[in-house]
Amino acid sequence: MLNTTSPRSRLLSRLHNARADTDALFAIVKPEFLFERPISERHRLAFYVGHLEAFDWNLLSAPLGLTSEHPSLDTLFAFGIDPVDGQLPSDVPADWPPLREFFRYREQARARLDAALHREDSNADESARIEQLLNVAIEHRQMHAETLSYLLHQMPLDNKHGSAASSQLAHRVVEEAVSIPTGEATLGVSSLSGQFGWDNEFEAHAVEVPAFGIDKYKVTNQQYLAFLNDDGYVRREFWSDPDWLWKDANAIRQPAFWLQQDGRWHWRSMFNAIPLPPDWPVYVSHAEASAYARWAGRRLPSEAQWQRAAFGADGGAANDDFSEPPLRFDPFAVDAGDLIPPGPFPVIGLRGNGWEWTASLFAPFTGFHRFDFYPGYSEPFFDGSHFVLKGGSVRTAASMLRPSFRNWFQPHYPYVYAGFRCVDRQGESK
Repeated sequence: MLNTTSPRSRLLSRLHNARADTDALFAIVKPEFLFERPISERHRLAFYVGHLEAFDWNLLSAPLGLTSEHPSLDTLFAFGIDPVDGQLPSDVPADWPPLREFFRYREQARARLDAALHREDSNADESARIEQLLNVAIEHRQMHAETLSYLLHQMPLDNKHGSAASSQLAHRVVEEAVSIPTGEATLGVSSLSGQFGWDNEFEAHAVEVPAFGIDKYKVTNQQYLAFLNDDGYVRREFWSDPDWLWKDANAIRQPAFWLQQDGRWHWRSMFNAIPLPPDWPVYVSHAEASAYARWAGRRLPSEAQWQRAAFGADGGAANDDFSEPPLRFDPFAVDAGDLIPPGPFPVIGLRGNGWEWTASLFAPFTGFHRFDFYPGYSEPFFDGSHFVLKGGSVRTAASMLRPSFRNWFQPHYPYVYAGFRCVDRQGESK
């Protein structure tokens, strides 16, 4: 049996907590709606019941010496039913196994993995490898917990169990800029540090960043409403060609988290619609954030600018002790200060209060080596079509609030808990 204080034991405790988190999210959905697809680009919700366990099984079973009892389900739940010719998914519920098979697969996979993981390894190298893979399994599941949260956000309210009141900010956000002096930003993490990171986080390096001004707070719903009311969605000059085509083709006229009811704007909470909170950060796509920045005569920060504003020159090494955020189903925190130590500059809510779009395309750092056990994690997205997000939301696990973590999405995806802040136009983007 495992020593209860061993690294493996601590990782297993984190894995079990992550499982409880995703199980709680699935429990929000009324069972008859688990085959719904709240966002057209994503799989049906039921797929993720099987996918999380299939990922863990496919990652860990061979290193643990286990053989599959359900190879067809291992494959189905790993990849889903592929859409035809790159189109949106078109499967129907009848194409999938009965829902009970998803849950049976989940319980069987967990039981077999847990029995093997609780055995002590005699080989130190094998043990280190399993611990790395456990970190991958845990964070993969925690990423999906956040994905599931925003999927559930887009579901009709009567498809879900539960209710929640959304608290309002205790103070007004006043538009204000912070001047960041010239200096270095450290991006990434060193492979010599012994810290876990995903392949795109390596290798650590310093970037010289010229002085710039950046918003003290994220752009709020109230600020974004001024853009919308100034015909921001119909004025061509604020949108790039691809963004304009996407917006018109999909009839995008407002943020995905906004609803209009009785002539007033509301915010789509997890369990209800509330009057639009003016001082909450607006959640939008990269295309919408970029259009707002042009309207404001500014631009989005580069990854290096964001990193410098958040951490100064040390890359966050001196400020890297996080507590686990509480589970919340409204993705908003008044201020990340209760979760995240303050940085060297008075820029508020950089981590834990919503991801933040940057102007930087997702690309490898010098020294990048893809994970041999997960080659498809980063490399396929170094395609010039995905932008880096930094920070994190209140649905982001504490371990991924680390300074080196990089998220990325394509510019026309409006469902993420992602806001933005603007920087002055002067200075070169890194």
